[in-house]
Amino acid sequence: MHAIEKLLAEKAGKETVSAGEIVNCDVDIAGINDLYLQTVRSFFEMGGDEVFDADKIVMFFDHYAPCATITQAENHKQFREFCFSQGIEKLMDIDQGVCHQVLADKGLVHPGEIVVVTDSHTTTHGAFGAFGTGVGATDLATIMITGKLWFMVPEIFRVHLIGKLAPGVFAKDVILHIIGDLGADYGVYKAVEFTGPVVAELSVSERMCLCNMSTEMGCKASYIQPDAVTMEFLKKNVIRPYKIYETDEDYSYAAELTYDVSAIRPQVAAPASVDNVFPLEKYAGTSIDEAYLGSCTGGRLEDLAVAARILKGSHLPKTTRMIVVPASKKVMEDAISLGYIQELMSAGATITAPGCAACLGVHQGMLAGGEVCISSTNRNFPGRMGHVDGKIFLASPAAVAASAREGRITDPAACL
Repeated sequence: MHAIEKLLAEKAGKETVSAGEIVNCDVDIAGINDLYLQTVRSFFEMGGDEVFDADKIVMFFDHYAPCATITQAENHKQFREFCFSQGIEKLMDIDQGVCHQVLADKGLVHPGEIVVVTDSHTTTHGAFGAFGTGVGATDLATIMITGKLWFMVPEIFRVHLIGKLAPGVFAKDVILHIIGDLGADYGVYKAVEFTGPVVAELSVSERMCLCNMSTEMGCKASYIQPDAVTMEFLKKNVIRPYKIYETDEDYSYAAELTYDVSAIRPQVAAPASVDNVFPLEKYAGTSIDEAYLGSCTGGRLEDLAVAARILKGSHLPKTTRMIVVPASKKVMEDAISLGYIQELMSAGATITAPGCAACLGVHQGMLAGGEVCISSTNRNFPGRMGHVDGKIFLASPAAVAASAREGRITDPAACL
């Protein structure tokens, strides 16, 4: 069996499982973000009285943080009241940041666990050897009542990365290239495992980017086998015992794909689909109105570091604005301590509170009609970041910073 299958089997109390099988599994962490007040409503509609285990439930205020409307504020009020009444201590209020980064920062995700959040990018946690997946309100309410949820064991395909990353090329470029090659529906209800010497050399931050964006090719989950890099990260804040599963040597993947990253150059996903991917050079020189650095894909400390490095000593053109949204409170604190925030502000960037912000087109950096944005986020659909006529190019944090500096889409290699 694959490590994922062994994980699901144990959580379901079974000896073995196989692709296509339906299993009912114990869930280790259940997260609700503030888009999903319906989860609380469904909990009561389904006869819920007390949550199965308050310590395994995490409430995140990230999409509407801080609130921009009365409706959002009312939702937060009801969420808080639910947490207080249920004894849910893990209420990540408006100061904490994006759910996936907060889970990592606080050591709430471990290898061999099932992590379910009302957010499609929960695939991020495959970077830690966990089975992370997103669900809707009713499924999460079911977990809050029973502690369990059914899953269909996914087919698993492998993406093997070889070669050496060229200057100015990052994990975001690699995953965009893969999505562009395979298409947005290649991985529907499949899991992807990332392997190879390139993965072994990636930081946890870059691994999280790979796994996060696997959602954009339809994947139900992602996986990177825990190694020394994982262990070094986890030892800082492990809060409970965990188990690492290994894939059997004779396991047969549904597909095995190899990419030589040496040939990949900086990429962009052009409007208005994540799989509409081209080398950045195709659009180099395109004027931009906004450069957006943030989200659960591109708002981590390493992302702010490379942006600060590129923008140090320069200033944004008057025709271009830059919005910087640290992914979490810890990222913000560390970036201040290391001077990254100061460098970005000196260059003319606007810093906002940790959270999802304009990534979902609600507040803090939305686009007007006809405006062009280059963004480190994960989606570029029409209306995703504001007006339906806004145009979004997805790129690496380095490319976002380089483009902000020049006021036009720019290859970051020349700026590093």
